[in-house]
Amino acid sequence: MRLLLVEDDPRISEMLKRGLEEEGYQVECCDDGEEGEYLARENNYDLIILDWMLPEKSGIEVLRALRDEKIDTPILMLTARGEIDDKVTGFRSGADDYLSKPFSFDELLVRLEALYRRSLGSSSHLWHEGDLEIDLDNKTVKRGDAPLSLTQKEYELLLFLIGRKNQTVSAETIREQLWGNIEYIESNVIQVTVYHLRQKIGKDTIITQRGVGYRFESQ
Repeated sequence: MRLLLVEDDPRISEMLKRGLEEEGYQVECCDDGEEGEYLARENNYDLIILDWMLPEKSGIEVLRALRDEKIDTPILMLTARGEIDDKVTGFRSGADDYLSKPFSFDELLVRLEALYRRSLGSSSHLWHEGDLEIDLDNKTVKRGDAPLSLTQKEYELLLFLIGRKNQTVSAETIREQLWGNIEYIESNVIQVTVYHLRQKIGKDTIITQRGVGYRFESQ
């Protein structure tokens, strides 16, 4: 899952990046509002953590700009502000959730997971697509009653494609989203990952459009 963290306090940013990466998130960081807005416009993220008080451009200004551009990525505002009026301003400007500092890392994780489930159209930790049942809390998948043994990348690819079901996604986009800024990966790693995932969830579920990309077919 790819996440953008816009936070100007280097101690908080490093702590969150390390903790989130340990939880399996792919985290990209920046420390000012203008760069955060640019990255959010130019890249596809599953979630954004956005601090309110930022140099160059405030978090609330970034939030409003992104929503004005119809960028609907779930955004959690992270801020020292705690007054009700500030929270109302954030929500009315398009924030999806709001967490005041200081906060516990566990609470942040729970809120991010809830936002991600909501973005997938599910309020439950169990998500169904055809005969697949995905437990977003435990990161497990069943096909019918049979548990599937997926690698981390197979699981991430499944969620990524289902989140964009019936849309063809290029191999380059998949590489950027799942492998990030890794300069070198085996040239056929995406093809191999798709192949193994397809064997486990059903050969007709992921469609290859040659020269274009891959598409998860809604069942």
